[in-house]
Amino acid sequence: MYTIILALYVFVCILLIIAVLLQNSKSSDLGAALGGGSGEMFGPKTPSSIMNKITTVIAAAFLVLSLILATMSGLGEKSIMQRSNTVVPQTPSSMNTPVETAPIAPAQNSAPATAPFTTPAE
Repeated sequence: MYTIILALYVFVCILLIIAVLLQNSKSSDLGAALGGGSGEMFGPKTPSSIMNKITTVIAAAFLVLSLILATMSGLGEKSIMQRSNTVVPQTPSSMNTPVETAPIAPAQNSAPATAPFTTPAE
């Protein structure tokens, strides 16, 4: 069922892209690009074309399918914070095992470890 809805979702995505690209722009002249034509914003409303209605329906289908896929994905069972707070149990054999350390070998050179501190004569 999830695969069928996912395939339908991809198809609706492609249809939505095509529908948006096929729409006529409201004001495609250079004056509108530079800020002109803003007086028409609150003017009389033009009747919506069939492409606007088709795009609205496809966008609504996109939204509904997105919500369906989100609920079907199973990510809603636990939040990210609940998943990060889980404690990983340790095995009993690793809890009581002593840590072995190697013995430290003495230095091989005969020079003293630190040189005597001398202050320079002024």
